[in-house]
Amino acid sequence: MRTLPRHLLLSLFLAAVSASILTAQTFRGTLLGTVADATGAVIPGASISVKNMDTGIERTTQSNSDGAFRVPELPVGRYSVTVTMSGFNPYHAEGVEVAVAGEVNLNVTLQTGSQKEEVVVMANALQVETTSNTLGATLTSNEVKNLPVNGRDYTKLIYLSPGVTGSPDQISDSPGSFGTFSVNGARGRSNNFLLDGTDMNDGYRNDPAINEAGVFGTPATILPIDAVAELRGLSNYEPEYGRNAGGVINIVTKSGTNNFHGTAVEYFRNNALDARNYFNPVGQTQAPFHNNQFGGSIGGPIIRNRTFFFFNYEGQRESVGTVSQACVPDPAYIESLGGATNEVIASLLEREPWPAPNLSGVTTSEPDAAPPTRP
Repeated sequence: MRTLPRHLLLSLFLAAVSASILTAQTFRGTLLGTVADATGAVIPGASISVKNMDTGIERTTQSNSDGAFRVPELPVGRYSVTVTMSGFNPYHAEGVEVAVAGEVNLNVTLQTGSQKEEVVVMANALQVETTSNTLGATLTSNEVKNLPVNGRDYTKLIYLSPGVTGSPDQISDSPGSFGTFSVNGARGRSNNFLLDGTDMNDGYRNDPAINEAGVFGTPATILPIDAVAELRGLSNYEPEYGRNAGGVINIVTKSGTNNFHGTAVEYFRNNALDARNYFNPVGQTQAPFHNNQFGGSIGGPIIRNRTFFFFNYEGQRESVGTVSQACVPDPAYIESLGGATNEVIASLLEREPWPAPNLSGVTTSEPDAAPPTRP
């Protein structure tokens, strides 16, 4: 009985440590900084308001005794920041970009005044990461929406991150999957995939559970590119992620906003725009190929500034064919052999099991004729 309280204390301690570790691993962003006056002296107790410019969701805090403030767990997007303090002019910044699992450092300088003048800063410049030494890249929807991504597969975007490479054939041992990649030389199965903060790893092969087919077959679940708000690939991540020795792929999906918005896409490829296959020379019918990828998305408010929706659909249709050259028996040749010898053969011939010869000089009656030449 004496050891029971110790076990309880140890359990509570481990639970508290685990909770702090879990909260550190996030798919949201953080806005932090300090508030000071024109002389550089810190200002405690300043009121800070952080508002999402697209959804209207607002968070408030105050600077501490060191003049520092921190607003964690912000959804990705554009924010406006307002800082007020008695005896100082208000400070207002717009267009502050908060990225997935990123930290934005915003140092505010308040000018003394009667609070009738407001300092407005348009923070649309490129944000430089100053709070961590993590290598990687963050890709936003605006950056990737017009990239020629083969197959509209989000995993191809990961190759834009530093330290990422793939096998020459870009396949895995799972038929139908989109392939694996290596981050900083680690194995292709040593990556950690997160979708909106949720584990997205296949338990069998440790491939991504989305866009991956499992043991056999084609992918059952596809993540459309138009549904991705931001994708961050971390190649030497910090210890709060853990789990894998390779990279961390942190994906955040889009959300609705106070304004209705949507997209409609259609990508196509066909044989009319393609060069001929080497084994499909001029003189033969060109092998048919039709690939259409289409879809659309729409998002908007359910309750303004509070609840939103976003819907996305993407489909693919592909019809292909193979053209090969072969000698086929024409009716004259069949008759020269005596025609059908029984009812079964006669029934088969009535169904025309072979295509009719369509290249002159290449028939069973002319076995020595030369095949068509290549261009």
